[in-house]
Amino acid sequence: MRRDELKQPLRQRGLGTRLWAGRPGLLAVCYVAIAVGFGGAGYWAVKQPMPFAGEPIVVVSIPPAREVVHTASTDRAAEPEAEVAETPVPDVEQIGEPQVAFQEPVRSDTYQQDNAIVVSPRRPLAAAPQMKVTEVGSYGQLPRISKAGEKPSRVYERPTSLNVIHSDSPKIAILLGGMGLNEKLTAQAIKDLPADITFAFAPYGNRLQDQVNAARHEGHEVFLQVPLEPIGFPANNPGPKTLTGDAAEAENLDALRWHMSRFTGYAGVVNYMGSRYLSMPKAIKPLLKELKQRGVLFLEDGSMALSATENTAKSMSMPIKRAQVVID
Repeated sequence: MRRDELKQPLRQRGLGTRLWAGRPGLLAVCYVAIAVGFGGAGYWAVKQPMPFAGEPIVVVSIPPAREVVHTASTDRAAEPEAEVAETPVPDVEQIGEPQVAFQEPVRSDTYQQDNAIVVSPRRPLAAAPQMKVTEVGSYGQLPRISKAGEKPSRVYERPTSLNVIHSDSPKIAILLGGMGLNEKLTAQAIKDLPADITFAFAPYGNRLQDQVNAARHEGHEVFLQVPLEPIGFPANNPGPKTLTGDAAEAENLDALRWHMSRFTGYAGVVNYMGSRYLSMPKAIKPLLKELKQRGVLFLEDGSMALSATENTAKSMSMPIKRAQVVID
């Protein structure tokens, strides 16, 4: 019988009474029992040896082995016995048909040229600068067209065989950007990557001319990365002296010449970012005009869907290139 707490307020309940009063409900007990059951079943299933679990199993009846009768053979015929006389070969004139002697085919390695990747050997390129295509500006050495009409793009380019250029096989040109910022990784890339890969050096690294000449010594063609204004500038900032779309022409040309004087030996210039700048023909035209006058190529990295570069270059009769695929 339950106690009357009002009549006996100071009397403490026993341990058994307190435990019974704090017993869990039936629903909680059911939840615990179900969880324990699922856990035990899962543990049991994991411990069962099932090597083909998850794989389809097909039962096939295999007929007994039987002797196979060969109707033709490519094996060499057995040597005739010593006591059997060799049969003379009839003369060609007697039969009227030529006799053909069959021999065992010669084994040779095959070469499937359609699927081959042709990589040119490493041929060192001349160290930069080449003074015939170099002038000294306010910031340092700049490219220029020589008195004989030689362009830096031709002097510093990596020659490619005419057989490769005019062949029908597919051709892939790869340009790797961001070089020169990390000297250790740049040196590793120069050593390990094929010489066919072109390196684009950023203008903010240390000892850039030494790194560029090291790349050229291993046969790598070199480009210069120039930072151009992206959407969201200056919060999204490519780096110091970025060419901007709203800046005065003289200011952008001064920044461009600063970038171009950081090192020599590049055959062309490639943009770094520039989603806003390259959509503004008024800003692009002075850039392309300066590069054309100095005999330097321009390559757009292909990261911008809306770009006015091609139309602007076409109006200036300046050939440019645009990358088709960006590999991040």
